[in-house]
Amino acid sequence: MSDPADFEARPHIPVLYQQVLHFLAPTSGGRYVDGTVGAGGHAYGILEASSPQGRLLGLDRDPQALELAARYLSPFGDRVQLVHASYASLQEVLREVGWEQVDGILLDLGLSSMQLDSPQRGFSFQQDAPLDMRFDPASPITAAHLVNTLSEEELASIFYRYGEEPAARRVARAIVKARPLYTTGQLARLIESLIPRRGAIHPATRIFQALRIAVNGELEALEAVLPQAVQALRPGGRLVVIAFHSLEDRLVKEFFRRESQDCLCPPRQPLCTCHHRATLRVVTPKVITPSPREVAENPRARSARLRCAEKR
Repeated sequence: MSDPADFEARPHIPVLYQQVLHFLAPTSGGRYVDGTVGAGGHAYGILEASSPQGRLLGLDRDPQALELAARYLSPFGDRVQLVHASYASLQEVLREVGWEQVDGILLDLGLSSMQLDSPQRGFSFQQDAPLDMRFDPASPITAAHLVNTLSEEELASIFYRYGEEPAARRVARAIVKARPLYTTGQLARLIESLIPRRGAIHPATRIFQALRIAVNGELEALEAVLPQAVQALRPGGRLVVIAFHSLEDRLVKEFFRRESQDCLCPPRQPLCTCHHRATLRVVTPKVITPSPREVAENPRARSARLRCAEKR
């Protein structure tokens, strides 16, 4: 089978593809979870590297992505199983499929190119579309709902916490005054009128990112899945996380740091009272980033940050 980078029907380029395979180190007979299977780019490589008996469980909240993944991964037959679910439900899904422990877990966080390039999904400010931003179209809360119902204080909090936007309060105030706003174009134009463009980064980038994270509960889902992943891994199994946002990466880094220590008591405390025991060994002391060549070939990879830890 060919490398997925050469697969002409593949709708996006898997970020840090070779690095994911290096750190997961798939082997035949192993069981692996891709918690954000998307269109199947990384999953393809994991299945190929774990041939002939390796198996993969792919999760995704986006039914459209699962349809693409099912077609793309069809050459692997029953070695792959796809489930419409959030990775925040990892343990529940593992119980349902009868997997007690696994050899590797991949979480490729954030937004896929496929989702960003689908105008009707409302993730992009480049094309006018309904303010949606849901990974799962069946979810009840859209970006339009947040924009048009939350208070100025609540909107400002979202923009500052999830987007780290310095002008969060000014943007929130303007949104409340301009409501209702129903399309990405309306919101993007409002933000452009408030925040001057500097360099190549569109002034709406942070606001759209913050709304997407809030709509999909992304940080809460990440906080929920990390301890589940540790529990699901067999000793020696590895967890690989690719983050595209400083808040996500910080959360993963801190979790890995904490779970690789035997004691979490204050340094000056003479005796340990927390009784914490390390569950992980950090495999990547320094974060892994894309090469200049990969960024040149796939500009959306520029903010990717990969971390890996191994179950003790």
